[in-house]
Amino acid sequence: MERRIETKCIQDGYQPKKGEPRQLPIIQSTTFKYDTSDEMGRLFDLEDDGYFYTRLQNPTNDAVAAKICSMEGGVAAMLTSSGQAANFYAIFNICEAGDHFIASSSIYGGTYNLFGVTMKKMGIECTFIDQNLPAEELEKYFKPNTKAVFGETITNPTVSVFDIEKFATLAHKHGVPLIVDNTFATPVNCQPFCWGADIVTHSTTKYMDGHAIGVGGCIVDSGNFDWMAHKEKYPGLTTPDESYHGIVYAERFGKGAYITKATAQLMRDFGAIQSPQNAFYLNIGLETLPLRMRQHCNNALAVAKYLKENDKVAWVSYPDLEEDEYHPLAKKYLPNGSCGVLAFGLKGGRETSIAFMDKLKLASIVTHVADSKTCLLHPASHTHRQMTDEQLKEAGVAPDLIRLSVGIEHVDDIIADLAQALKQI
Repeated sequence: MERRIETKCIQDGYQPKKGEPRQLPIIQSTTFKYDTSDEMGRLFDLEDDGYFYTRLQNPTNDAVAAKICSMEGGVAAMLTSSGQAANFYAIFNICEAGDHFIASSSIYGGTYNLFGVTMKKMGIECTFIDQNLPAEELEKYFKPNTKAVFGETITNPTVSVFDIEKFATLAHKHGVPLIVDNTFATPVNCQPFCWGADIVTHSTTKYMDGHAIGVGGCIVDSGNFDWMAHKEKYPGLTTPDESYHGIVYAERFGKGAYITKATAQLMRDFGAIQSPQNAFYLNIGLETLPLRMRQHCNNALAVAKYLKENDKVAWVSYPDLEEDEYHPLAKKYLPNGSCGVLAFGLKGGRETSIAFMDKLKLASIVTHVADSKTCLLHPASHTHRQMTDEQLKEAGVAPDLIRLSVGIEHVDDIIADLAQALKQI
């Protein structure tokens, strides 16, 4: 019988045998011993499964990756050192110099820079599109060398909802996979594979960890995209890899090809692995994820309703509000709630937003988002500080936008803190 998500968060990934630790052990070792040279040689040739150096794989990490894979309904997964590393690997695993991919322009600013600046220097072109355009208008952005489409289930910081099914249909029509960053929704509130997504990424630093303890990322493959059916587009997966004695990943590893290649090539060469200690912390956070997500969503909806009624607030964006423009998509993809993050602006603009934030006592001004404590950020003053007001608008970030990450404290205390700060502006 298929286990519910609450059970998967507790039970999946690590199954101790008789006499073994009930809690997942931290395998804090860089290397692993073998009795013969041939045994280790077979690992280097990908002939046997096992561990030989933590830069590639570690048992603690793999157990946690297996849990997240189960939660998302995938076939294989890997942990990375950060969400940024996860998104880079997800694209670079199937793109090389001369290739092109499409991404929503509403994605997190760090990912936007990764795709539009850093990967451009590597010869990989990204076209950023308005995710709200109808499918027939989006068609024109696909090129013969397009290799993937990328979006976020819930965008950061504008909390827009990505139409997964629309983009999955478009991507598959053009023979490319859809990659969805599911960080804000988590698999508790959305499972993109059910709507046609092929690969999911996470910044595990956020709700999955839940306590702002450890930076990390994860990539999960659904196993549904047929790489061999589009052999010419994906030579890295469908032609021999000379660095591994001519292995063809899609032939040798079937549905596990994508993650095997990402591990054997990218993790081998870049080494952006999550530390076993951080994976251990992440596993503890995952156990309470369903409980915390319910509280985050309940609190955020109450806060959004309060702000909506306050005469000093100019606008509120939160997809669980019935009047929100993304509410129909939220009902479809996020029926149990979206997340604890909302965006709003104050009458008076940028300077008023800054003044308001400085008056808060419970909520803290931090770069982080999506953990147990209520926190907030003013993108125009912080993450997007170098942009003019006009450039902010072009990026979809209003100059007065405040990103509020509602925690799991008592909601009355959160609202009281907002109220006292609003009275002072």
